[in-house]
Amino acid sequence: MTFPSLNRAYNTVFRPGELTIGLVIPLDAHHGSPVPDMTRHVERVRMADELGFAALWLRDVPLNVPSFGDAGQIFDPFVYLGLLSGVTNDIALGVASIILPLRHPAHVAKAAASADQLSGGRLLLGVASGDRPEEYPALGMSFPDRGARFRESLDYIRAMAAEYPSYTGDHGTLNGSIDMLPKPTSGRVPILITGGSQQNPDWVATHGDGWMTYPRDIASQAQVVKDYRSRGANAGADTKPVMQSLYVDLVAEVDAEPTPIHLGFRSGVAFLKTYLWSLRDHGINHVALNLRFNHADIEETMKCLADEVLPEFPTEKSMR
Repeated sequence: MTFPSLNRAYNTVFRPGELTIGLVIPLDAHHGSPVPDMTRHVERVRMADELGFAALWLRDVPLNVPSFGDAGQIFDPFVYLGLLSGVTNDIALGVASIILPLRHPAHVAKAAASADQLSGGRLLLGVASGDRPEEYPALGMSFPDRGARFRESLDYIRAMAAEYPSYTGDHGTLNGSIDMLPKPTSGRVPILITGGSQQNPDWVATHGDGWMTYPRDIASQAQVVKDYRSRGANAGADTKPVMQSLYVDLVAEVDAEPTPIHLGFRSGVAFLKTYLWSLRDHGINHVALNLRFNHADIEETMKCLADEVLPEFPTEKSMR
């Protein structure tokens, strides 16, 4: 099994038969509050890079919807990517995920290519159709038809990577007489589709450069990954990576058994390693750890993960 060769981030974060470990920003434990404390965000981002984590993942949360309970990392993802590209050296910079129906695809394409160039090919672009209905009327958009706009946006973004592109759709017309600058470092930005994004599974399996899915028990996740790859293979598509998120609350007792938390578990480091090994063996290529519900000091937890977990899995530095 091989994956396509795209940009620096894609080629190091996603390796057939391997699993890499990333972190979800904000690197902050804010438990019951939807709004994180971002006071040490730059220091922690630099630490993640220095410790050897494979990727950092940002959220796209245009508006704080209190009933949803999560304001993301607060900053606009593309503005934030510009800062992060300047304060890090090796770590991949991912967005999980840009809400395509709420943005014009020309702006997404230019911002993504800019972030990819400024970071030296370290951008991974996750895209989604959105799950917060309250945001849509605020931006003059309809929520029920977001799936159709998502598909058209993806086509537009792909077209913009060409020189003097031609494209016609509901978002506008490119007639081959104008061009977008800059171009992505390797000719295209890797695009990962999140969940179903209001599309049928065959479309999802064939239209992205990889897939972002959600935590499940090991047996269920194995079946989901197998189905995704089978659908792609049946359509003649390249084999593509699969990644997932995972909330963890790492406790000091190494052998502590797991107890459930939102989309993850509280456990000692021994169970976490066993769980990650199982995910790797069933086809998951990257796990983005979310420390929002962590009770221990965030920086101490990052160091523990780097000392105890990262040596079990490849990192950008170890593969140079």
